[in-house]
Amino acid sequence: MLIRVLFFGALKDLAGRPSDSLDLPENSTLADVLEHYEAQLPRLREFAASIAMSVNQQYAGPDARLRSGDEVALLPPVSGGSEPAECPQSHVQIVRERINTEALLAQIKRPEDGAAVVFEGVVRNHTRDKRTLYLDYEAYEEMALKQMKELAAHALRQFPVRDVAIVHRLGRLEIGETSVLIIVASPHRAAAFDACCWLIDTLKRTVPIWKKEHFEDGAVWADGEPFPAEVPRPAGSPAGGRASK
Repeated sequence: MLIRVLFFGALKDLAGRPSDSLDLPENSTLADVLEHYEAQLPRLREFAASIAMSVNQQYAGPDARLRSGDEVALLPPVSGGSEPAECPQSHVQIVRERINTEALLAQIKRPEDGAAVVFEGVVRNHTRDKRTLYLDYEAYEEMALKQMKELAAHALRQFPVRDVAIVHRLGRLEIGETSVLIIVASPHRAAAFDACCWLIDTLKRTVPIWKKEHFEDGAVWADGEPFPAEVPRPAGSPAGGRASK
């Protein structure tokens, strides 16, 4: 059976390509896919403790059985199943143009809101004691957008807030530009702050988006945060571990 395999972040650099077609025997599992690429790319074993895998844009464990036509992704730590219909689709976006915070905030706020908490992730001018020139963001876009919608829907259920917006930008970002925007509108400020903190912390650990930092002497993938315990991992992987995202 033939499946499609996607690589992202540092794993894409290691594989030397963004995707591959792999012919496997029937009833193969994700563990078989990982074993195949570890044999082809021995350095992949260095990432084994920290990567996650997905099948058709859903995180999956090593025992997950595959079918012909499946899309499998090998995911380094990110930057970094609920129904999303509760959150307007226009409020959850992946974009490549500048993020207009003021315009989206004006769309979100209502007279009944007592608070509108805004978080902007901004490109700073230094990392690793080096001067940063610019950043490049990439994503497993279909899965990232799905995960962002699920986060927004979850926040609306978990916290007493009225509305949520999440926007993430991809591509080249200059110093001072906004990479991610989160807005939470609520009758009361405490719930808005709590929801906003939960959203950005969870997004940075679970949504498949990675950034590459460009310096005068080269570029590196930024260190990723470990996947949370609920994300399935290859057999034998510890809960922690870090790699490039």
